[in-house]
Amino acid sequence: MHVSSGRWLKGFGLAITTALLWGILPVKLKQVLQTMDPVTVTWYRLSVAGSLLLVYLAVTRRLPRFSALGRSGRWLLAVAVLGLSTNYVLYLMGLNLLSPGTTQLVLQVAPIMLLISSLFVFRESFTPLQGVGLVVLLLGFALFFNERLVELFSSLTQYTAGVLTILAAATCWMFYGLAQKQLLSNWNSLQVMMVIYLACAALLTPWAQPVTVIALSPLQGWLLLACCLNTLVAYGAFAEALAHWEASKVSATLSMTPLFTFVAVALAAWWWPSYVKAEQINGIGYFGACLVVGGSALTALGPSLMAGWRGRRPKPVV
Repeated sequence: MHVSSGRWLKGFGLAITTALLWGILPVKLKQVLQTMDPVTVTWYRLSVAGSLLLVYLAVTRRLPRFSALGRSGRWLLAVAVLGLSTNYVLYLMGLNLLSPGTTQLVLQVAPIMLLISSLFVFRESFTPLQGVGLVVLLLGFALFFNERLVELFSSLTQYTAGVLTILAAATCWMFYGLAQKQLLSNWNSLQVMMVIYLACAALLTPWAQPVTVIALSPLQGWLLLACCLNTLVAYGAFAEALAHWEASKVSATLSMTPLFTFVAVALAAWWWPSYVKAEQINGIGYFGACLVVGGSALTALGPSLMAGWRGRRPKPVV
């Protein structure tokens, strides 16, 4: 079993870096999607990130051996590839219909779905604090959508279609997460990422249109390159954070990602109003967003908080 190094400050810094990179990603992607379709954007992101990992692993002589997978491992790899590629494409399709902040907030259900599914697949425990966190998260969503609840449940508008698309993306990510968790018993995280990225890119190749990159403006071209590097650096920082800090605390830190997105959108709309539109959310909605983040963090930290509380309880005198 992996044990963190205990260098919590480094782990925290890497986790915050990951949350920041993931937070600003939809703001950049939104600009690229004005010219390039979701499948092609995803193809570029996965191809660049996977190729860079391939070069790194080849130079360090750490390329994965497929013989270590076995038959069940190959099925898990297929599920991971299909899950991640579909997740990436659906995420961008949803982002086309929604604002960056709303997209990132709705995507917070992905780790919750992974947690709940892990209860049945891996027989993991579920503490009362995690239950409280889940209730807080659901309440936060209700408050966030306070102005559009009727629209969400009564008609299939562009907004509703966007929310449903992101929920579908989150479901696909759940299957990817379950498969990747098992693959890590055969390969390390970099090897898993490299194979999945390149396999996903190969899967999407028939539908990608790489030549459309010439239609991008210089700004969009740089933003596309930044998105490709973001895919690599953010996941690298995430994997390194897990090496130095407990997984529950890393996950709790990453739940702040939507807040970084809201801040990034506000700053970008202020600096470049002709490119970025401000979020159209009232005060109750922003309070709901904070509850979603808090509920996600509490759900992630539930087991460690319960263990710490039990450790501090006075032992009965015999």
